[in-house]
Amino acid sequence: MSTPNSTSPNQTPNPERDVLLGVQGHVATITFCNEARFNAMAYSMWLKLGDYLEDLHQRPDVRVLILRGVGEKAFVSGADISEFGEKRNDPEQVALYDRAVSRAQSALAAFPRPVIAAISGICYGGGLGLILACDLRFAAPNAKFRMPAARLGLGYAYTGLKRMVNILGVAKASEVFFTANVYPATEAHALGLVNSLHTDVFAHAKTLAEQIAQNAPLTIAAAKLAMNTVMAGSEPHDVAKVDLAVKACFASKDYSEGRAAFAQKRDPIFKGE
Repeated sequence: MSTPNSTSPNQTPNPERDVLLGVQGHVATITFCNEARFNAMAYSMWLKLGDYLEDLHQRPDVRVLILRGVGEKAFVSGADISEFGEKRNDPEQVALYDRAVSRAQSALAAFPRPVIAAISGICYGGGLGLILACDLRFAAPNAKFRMPAARLGLGYAYTGLKRMVNILGVAKASEVFFTANVYPATEAHALGLVNSLHTDVFAHAKTLAEQIAQNAPLTIAAAKLAMNTVMAGSEPHDVAKVDLAVKACFASKDYSEGRAAFAQKRDPIFKGE
């Protein structure tokens, strides 16, 4: 399946309100580009992110996804408020904007393969919402995190808060949301918001993504489905889907390859079938 507007990871991105997609091997990278505004998300960026995620969902050749911001000053600093007068000026526009955000974040949270957030610099508001929808979150030492909704007077959707509570627990999520404090990288790590800190967070994310991509795709997908089911609150029909995914692993050619590689003391070559 073709990917619209895809670009090589080495291509210099357009710094003005864009979202770029690069695919290298089995690893896709989505880069948020609005450097003049610390990679704040414009309405067009939310739409493009949703398009990319829906396209990548259908691409089994992509086994891992990385999210990052262009440059080192920001991951995503939140919504691009410079366009609110035009894009969020009445209830109809607000609803349209919110649907674009919800579509992108829901597609990210439901992405069937591992998603890694590589965070450098500012990660506020919508940026925090994005990383909470990722599976793994790694930060550079200069990273800063904040949920400023309580300082802006805006409401925050149930699904976003649910993800925050699932990851941090009620007490820590309450602190982050109620205080609207800025958390430096070390404090965010202590809270459990990020997995670990790395001087070159982009290189770490790339190395880890390539490592994950070498593992059995069906096994990884079944595990992620199980984790998402736990996070959502397990229902019998959802658990049954996980059971089917697990059975598919044991019936796969990759399972035979894994056993053969183990017996022959070599690295397995998994094809996702």
